[in-house]
Amino acid sequence: MAYHIDPRSIEQTDSRLGTGTRFSGTLRFKGSVTVSGEYEGQINADGFLYVRDGAHVRADVSARRIIIGGTVHGNIEAQDEVEMLPGCVVYGNIRAGRIRIADGVVFEGRCEMLRNSESLDVFSAPLDQLRRQAIPMIEPSSETS
Repeated sequence: MAYHIDPRSIEQTDSRLGTGTRFSGTLRFKGSVTVSGEYEGQINADGFLYVRDGAHVRADVSARRIIIGGTVHGNIEAQDEVEMLPGCVVYGNIRAGRIRIADGVVFEGRCEMLRNSESLDVFSAPLDQLRRQAIPMIEPSSETS
């Protein structure tokens, strides 16, 4: 299976919710987490999240980098990138700096690409500024035919 994110970062995650584990609540972390079981609630992270093949997540997810191999029901936001591996299932909207969708992915939702995601602060910026940063403006050409 080809990963665009270094597979060593998957193998070296700091914490794991193993197969057969059920967890609900709010998960916050700065390092990296692999989910192999079932999780329900909310995930707010400043790190890397890997949802393994066979895992089921029902949560709105926010992290720096996310790889999805299992099933996610909820909205996803990644400051850097989201990668959806073959066979994964995602029901929800995705906002990210980069999005990779492999063949065989089931995805029902909307994608929004963040321009310059490092400088985008949705909680403090005025609405007009957010629109300019998130939606590229096409200016009419000044040349006439």
